[in-house]
Amino acid sequence: MTYSTTSPSDSGIQASATLDTSGLLCPLPVYKASVALQKLAPGEVLELVCTDPGSLADIPALAHRVGHRLLRTVASGGKQTFWLEKRASRSESVR
Repeated sequence: MTYSTTSPSDSGIQASATLDTSGLLCPLPVYKASVALQKLAPGEVLELVCTDPGSLADIPALAHRVGHRLLRTVASGGKQTFWLEKRASRSESVR
């Protein structure tokens, strides 16, 4: 697993961090994505790379449940890449 700062990706979306969970199966991609998102500031973007086919359902469900914004999903060659924008904290969204 790799967690690192990134430059602009091929998607055209500027990711603040990349998390590669290739080879990991459910629930680890969801868990590790949740931990990585907690480390980001509101509005920052996590680029998440998965090879678990279940991620196509699990990651959008995570975004919906927690309130993060799923910006884009690309599935190709057995790999799924998601770009998730961290939601504003509850106190910021109440203003």
